[in-house]
Amino acid sequence: MALSNWLRLFTPSSPFSLPALPELPSPTLRTGQFGDCLGGQSQFNITRFDAAYYHGANKTVAFHLEGTSNISNEFLMMHLSVDAYGKNRLEVIFDPCVQNISSLCPLNADVPATAWAALPVDELQNGGFPSFAFDMSDIEGSAKLRIFANSSRSEVGCFQAVLTNGNTLSHPEAIAPVLGTFAIIAILSSFSTAAYGISLPHMRMHYAHSISVLVVFETFQAIFFSCILSVDWPPLLVAWWTNFAWSAGLIFAPGMVRPINSFAGLNGSTTQANGATFTVVDTSSSLISRIFSRSVDFRDPQLPAYNASEVYGYTWSGSPAAPWKPLPDKLFGFPAVLSALDIPPADVFLVGLIWLLIAIALVGLAVVGFKISLEALVRTKRVKEDRMAYFRSHWTGYLGHAMLRTLISAFFMLMTLTMFQFTMRISVGTVAIATVVFIATLIGIIFLVAAGWRARTQGGRAHISSDRVVFYRTVISGAIIGILPAWDSTLKEHNLQVRQLFSIPLFRIRHVNNNPNRPTVHLDEPFVKKYGWMSARYRRTRWWYLAYYVVYLFVRAAFLGGGWNSPLAQVYGVLVLDILNFAITAILDPFEGSRNTAMAVWILNICKIVTTAMSIPFLPEYGFDRVSALALGIAIIVIQSLTVAALLVLIVLGAISSRMSLMRNREDFTPHSLERVRVGYYESMEEKAKDEPRVVREHKEPPPPPTPRFSVMSIQRAPKIEDEDEDAVNYVNQVDGGHADEGMAADNQEIIRGPSRISRASSARSSRYSTGSLPRAARPYRASWSSNQFGDPSLSRRSSVLTQRLSGSVHYAASHVSESDASSATIVRRQSSFWSLNTSPATPTTCVSSPGTPTPTPTPTPKILVTSPEPKRPPTALPEAPEPQE
Repeated sequence: MALSNWLRLFTPSSPFSLPALPELPSPTLRTGQFGDCLGGQSQFNITRFDAAYYHGANKTVAFHLEGTSNISNEFLMMHLSVDAYGKNRLEVIFDPCVQNISSLCPLNADVPATAWAALPVDELQNGGFPSFAFDMSDIEGSAKLRIFANSSRSEVGCFQAVLTNGNTLSHPEAIAPVLGTFAIIAILSSFSTAAYGISLPHMRMHYAHSISVLVVFETFQAIFFSCILSVDWPPLLVAWWTNFAWSAGLIFAPGMVRPINSFAGLNGSTTQANGATFTVVDTSSSLISRIFSRSVDFRDPQLPAYNASEVYGYTWSGSPAAPWKPLPDKLFGFPAVLSALDIPPADVFLVGLIWLLIAIALVGLAVVGFKISLEALVRTKRVKEDRMAYFRSHWTGYLGHAMLRTLISAFFMLMTLTMFQFTMRISVGTVAIATVVFIATLIGIIFLVAAGWRARTQGGRAHISSDRVVFYRTVISGAIIGILPAWDSTLKEHNLQVRQLFSIPLFRIRHVNNNPNRPTVHLDEPFVKKYGWMSARYRRTRWWYLAYYVVYLFVRAAFLGGGWNSPLAQVYGVLVLDILNFAITAILDPFEGSRNTAMAVWILNICKIVTTAMSIPFLPEYGFDRVSALALGIAIIVIQSLTVAALLVLIVLGAISSRMSLMRNREDFTPHSLERVRVGYYESMEEKAKDEPRVVREHKEPPPPPTPRFSVMSIQRAPKIEDEDEDAVNYVNQVDGGHADEGMAADNQEIIRGPSRISRASSARSSRYSTGSLPRAARPYRASWSSNQFGDPSLSRRSSVLTQRLSGSVHYAASHVSESDASSATIVRRQSSFWSLNTSPATPTTCVSSPGTPTPTPTPTPKILVTSPEPKRPPTALPEAPEPQE
């Protein structure tokens, strides 16, 4: 049914009727939780306050009020206003008697105060809502109902409700499980690389390249604790941050929060609004004069009386806000997000502590359960006896390391909440528990880190020297122009020239070990077993980085948790601290794994700095326009969303690389398309584990453009007169027999199938030279040359076995030349001693001499050497040592 038909029940022309109201159309804007905006001074106890705005052809505002009052026989005036994004958008002043609300005309203490009205809005009363307010998630606005007494012209009641259109970014019940699943994947990937293997240094190397669980939770916590800055946040940001509260241990559980409320001293009912806030509403004479300047009309006999027993025709409604919750238009800092989480600020520390203890217990149970499961599988022969042998024999050490890493991951959260609890001082018991936890955690972490530092640095000395950090311009990946830092001493040590932009003077601390034979920190197995939780993820020269990082987290927690009462100092202090940490971390480059470096050093630090810098306009002192604040809040959400997306991608890549680490002892890896990636990953991992000084590459000038040029590929000599000399022919024949290339040609051409055929090589050689009239002393020249004839002359010696092997030739020996058949000889092939595994036994062949040549006199076993090419060497074979020469 249209709203105009529904409104006929409240118009003077409508006859009185009692049927139930039909279901109302869905309002454009409606209210949610409500509270008292007189700071507890209202003379009403309201159990229900709903308001709605219908935007369309007939702009209408409706409200519903239920409660009681201690005022008797008092006529009232009411003022209903709707604010959105810092401006008043709608205002209606009405008399309850004109609207035939009998319970308020007049008001009596013994009659429940109930009111229901739908008021048309004209153009003068409507200031205009922004067009995006009807669709934007978590709009910023509130509806306020103020009640004035006619007799005293004073305000006797004020109630304010949050404005919403039903859209929100707060979905912790859906988003938190997804993020938690990725966190569990990161935990399993990290633990599997640390537990698989038998060589401790090798296991540490693979563990260092898995995604760090500390980085994962630090990212989630950094995004969530952005809300603790004491600025006027847009509701859109408040709703966004509720999706990350689980990472800080702030999970609402009614069975947990109610007992903590009693312990913290928070008592009171949330079934009515009777003074819940600390805000004083403006009761200036200007508003009162505008209200009472109108003539007060009494009941119109044509309107029907209000019937509280009627069905109200809508399913949405708000509820009274808890006494500790702020008003909708006062969403400052941490209490605003805690209000959305339904966790009182006085309970936040105890809630976080309880969930942290539960998390530590679950981690311990998971490690013990994994150990028991492995032993059961081994006993039942489901897995091999040596599977995960190192973990099974050292599971207590893994248990301690897992709990310590969990505590380190929660260190920032714990310090922030304890300092926040110190500044509130609501309950003595809660503050006492926070003090004990604060001291125990801080001293315990400092002691463990100091013990690890001492265990590694004992037996040496510290060397402090002044140095400078040089920032230079370089080209990254061949295309990206970037700025990178480097120590000035490193540049001088390698004699490198860089394009320096600026430099910062710093001091450099180095540890000089007195024992040069002591293994490095990652090869020191006793140290890794005991303090691997502290140093395993960092580079060999940055194993101590966790000591610095704990100090940074503590100082940042002090600004956030302890400085929320001083917004200016808090915001600017955190911004300066994050910038300094970014510079120091970028210079140190502590992580050995590239994914951890990309996330922890660059992406997360940039996200922190940008978020803090963009929160400065939200400070109350600056009075930033609320529409512009909404745009800035959307920008913060986009930046943090990209940060989370990058983290999730790195978690997936870390899971893939962890699988490669677990398959490192297998030759077959699926999918096969990643085989080359796996090999490159192993090589890169081993190279980074060395942590050698990084040499800065000098900027290479582009090569000069190509110029016209030529090169000699071959030389062909024309025949000359002296080639006709017979002595020259004999000399050439001797030279031809001494070279491997001519020998190979002769071998290929002179071995024929019958004794009566003439060798093609001999005829070619004979035709090449002819008799001439030149002197016999003329020096012969070859008709052509090849590159093989300009090689090392020592390689052509026949007595060198190494020469024969390198030239790829074997020898044939001819023996038992008979007088009856002087033109043929039996050739016996001798296998090469070098590649005898790949050659087959030689078959007898025949060699025929040229006809007309005198038959040689038979002698005992003469040797005729003829060369022949040998099969090429396999590409994977390695040359052996040459045989000894006689």
